[in-house]
Amino acid sequence: MTIKSPNRADKTRETIMYLGIDLGTSGVKALLIDDGQKVVGSASGAMDVSRPHPGWSEQDPAHWIRATEEAIAGLKASHPAELAAVKGIGLSGHMHGATLLDDQDRVLRPCILWNDTRSASQAAALDADPQFRALTGNIVFPGFTAPKLVWVAENEPDIFARVRWVLLPKDYLRLWLTGEHISEMSDSAGTSWLDTGKRAWSDSLLSATGLDRKQMPDLVEGTEYGGTLKGDLAAKWGMNANVVVAGGAGDNAASACGMGTVGEGHAFVSLGTSGVLFAANSSYLPNPASAVHAFCHALPNTWHQMGVILSATDALNWHSGVTGQSAADLTSELGDTLNAPSGVTFLPYLSGERTPHNDAAIRGVFAGLGHESSRVVLTQAVLEGVSFALRDSLEALRAAGTNLSRVTAIGGGSRSRYWLKSIATALDLPVDVPADGDFGAAFGAARLGLVAAAKADPLSVFTAPVTAETVQPDVSLRGAYEDAYHRYRRLYPAIKSATAN
Repeated sequence: MTIKSPNRADKTRETIMYLGIDLGTSGVKALLIDDGQKVVGSASGAMDVSRPHPGWSEQDPAHWIRATEEAIAGLKASHPAELAAVKGIGLSGHMHGATLLDDQDRVLRPCILWNDTRSASQAAALDADPQFRALTGNIVFPGFTAPKLVWVAENEPDIFARVRWVLLPKDYLRLWLTGEHISEMSDSAGTSWLDTGKRAWSDSLLSATGLDRKQMPDLVEGTEYGGTLKGDLAAKWGMNANVVVAGGAGDNAASACGMGTVGEGHAFVSLGTSGVLFAANSSYLPNPASAVHAFCHALPNTWHQMGVILSATDALNWHSGVTGQSAADLTSELGDTLNAPSGVTFLPYLSGERTPHNDAAIRGVFAGLGHESSRVVLTQAVLEGVSFALRDSLEALRAAGTNLSRVTAIGGGSRSRYWLKSIATALDLPVDVPADGDFGAAFGAARLGLVAAAKADPLSVFTAPVTAETVQPDVSLRGAYEDAYHRYRRLYPAIKSATAN
């Protein structure tokens, strides 16, 4: 468990608090803010991912509860009075996970996670049905929820027959917190069952996967009421009764709320386990052929587009495990001055790829290795590979009708100045770096809790952080990066052809 305690001066304003709970792939983060949106403290609980077979990725939902209890216990130990003053809770979580419950709300099997690719053939079959793209505005990706249920029906029919509820991961936490079966639009848009334009479950899409509406949770907007904290949990944590739990958001939409990325043309690039290029839209702009996700935002009457790569910091962490050096040490070896690409190219497809390829079977590769290819050269190639994958997402967004003039960087990987320079140069866009602070998914979730509990205007709450600095593209390396990007682009079809069964 880790605990962070910012300066707790000006306690006179700490009379009303809001709690954000973000369920990540590797842990749960709980974050407290006051009614002025100042971060008061945060704590976390860790958990692991199970990979029982190649391409599989699962978690036991009981571990989510354990990690959440650990995080809340950390806050209670460090900030008991502030926790007691919580009036609203917001939830965020990793998307697409298939959490299957019986009629007694008992978990039937481990949750199949967003980066699990076992249902690639089922996804392809659903995607061949024109109604899925027409109604959802998206390709049916193997990581989405619907094909996972088809896989369960085909491979675990006894479990499928007992499914009473299908919940997304953060909404299983909500069930534990409130006793309610509720979801919201941004997360549900990643299931392949939502009519994204109408912001409602589609009976025809559910029927195509052997399900019906009664197995789905009720839907609310992310800024709306989504349950009340159970009395026993409130008493255990020293909190008052009637704490409102907001609808919340999927992790990327929650991060957008934390970053103030809610207006037309606002965008961020996220360097987390996966990588995301996220753009807010005031209208629904689907373009499935581009492999861009078109999802509902956490605010009413707002949507967003995003390009998603499956391995961002995950690629650097893999490199760290292979070399036996920490990710921080690896990036520090590069220094702060951006180097021209060396000729070594890395495809970061360690778990397949979404945007732009929709290819669950493709895997990563180093190309152009020579005797002179040192560890530093390989680290540089890994960072460049992720930067070029994000460039692919930028090109896909452009094909979908969204043009960006700048992006804001968030996520753990954004602490590497070298990586930010690489991304700015690969995208040929300025990258804004927020002032020190915590503006990620947990903060966005806390903001959603504030809006739901206080009935506040979302646009007045979801403001952007102050920009500490802007990383500009390195104009002197623009040509070298462009050449390296086109070399990167040529590798995918070559590797695809060479490794196809």
